[in-house]
Amino acid sequence: MMMKKILFALTMLLTGASVYGQSAKAVLDKCAAVVSAKSGVKADFKMTSAQYGNATGTIAVKGAKFNAATKQTTMWFDGKTLWTYMAKSDEVNVTTPTEAQLQALNPYNFINLYKQGFKYTMTKSSKTYNVHLTATDSKRKIRELFIVVDKKTYHPVEVKMLQNSKWTTFVVTNLKTTKLADSVFRFNSKDFPSAEVIDLR
Repeated sequence: MMMKKILFALTMLLTGASVYGQSAKAVLDKCAAVVSAKSGVKADFKMTSAQYGNATGTIAVKGAKFNAATKQTTMWFDGKTLWTYMAKSDEVNVTTPTEAQLQALNPYNFINLYKQGFKYTMTKSSKTYNVHLTATDSKRKIRELFIVVDKKTYHPVEVKMLQNSKWTTFVVTNLKTTKLADSVFRFNSKDFPSAEVIDLR
């Protein structure tokens, strides 16, 4: 009798954990669908990072492409190449970024990460879903992610990630769906005629 109770308890625990994991993924699926609008989305962000420093700015996203701008730096990523303009030095660095670099630069890059290689848990508040992702591969550059999702809109309002034992947090506001041309995600030298372009690929 005792063994049956133990087996029943284990079954309930495992079933409950499975449903809980699926519900967390379902929340992220809906959130990703919002951010992945074919026309594109724009938002404001505030970054706090022990590794990369603090910054505020705007971001535009269309699929894997993004454009992020602060007072100090503007970045364009067309899905393959990253251009980084630094206002202080009037230079543009051209690189092919890694997964870890993209996650650090683009708070919405989680939509390309969470579907594979992570296990999920989730808690809820009155207004948000709070999803915790832990990498199943210890060698993965991004070890942990916390994603806070608005219950009504499924907009991501905060993305927090652990990389090299240091946390980077993005707070996202004013997210709007809008039509964005592909040119928004490529550096145009005509807009920065005096900038020195340094190809680091």
